Amino acid sequence: MLVPALLAGAGVAYPFVVHAAMGRVPPGAFVLLVLVLLGLRFMALRGTAIARTLAVPLVLAFVGTALLGVVDGQLAALAYPVMMNLAFAAAFGWSLRAPPSLVQVFASLTEPDPVPAAIAYMRTVSLVWCVFLILNALIALALALWADRGWWALYTGLISYGLMGLLFAVEWLVRQRVKRRAT
Repeated sequence: MLVPALLAGAGVAYPFVVHAAMGRVPPGAFVLLVLVLLGLRFMALRGTAIARTLAVPLVLAFVGTALLGVVDGQLAALAYPVMMNLAFAAAFGWSLRAPPSLVQVFASLTEPDPVPAAIAYMRTVSLVWCVFLILNALIALALALWADRGWWALYTGLISYGLMGLLFAVEWLVRQRVKRRAT
């Protein structure tokens, strides 16, 4: 449990570290840091129920970052949030093509045998997360390409996580309402 928490903290801190150190630290150092973070995320998932679903997207994010790092180290450093959003969007999207949906995989930890209506609801939530993550990636990319690094850091290190929290909260409220109607 400690390793995932440390990785989450590193992901949140990463944009602020990049913003503070860009220009003082070679971009290749950030690319290396991203590759290490992705490798650690991949290793932390091994043996978990979600490993099969996230393995391919994380490997694609790793390879994409490495290739981009060869072409443009600075852009690769700024693309880490984009890569992570796209990796998770791919995982949510793929799970819609090859059930169970990613939300159902998460839910199976506490509710192993959902009813068909719950499965349909979880597929919808997976689709919502997929769309959200793609939009989040596009915003992060636009900020990396055209905005001040401060705005990029603020969005990718704080605002996007606030939006994710808001989406979690709204989904939880909707789920409570759906459960009440089903009973």
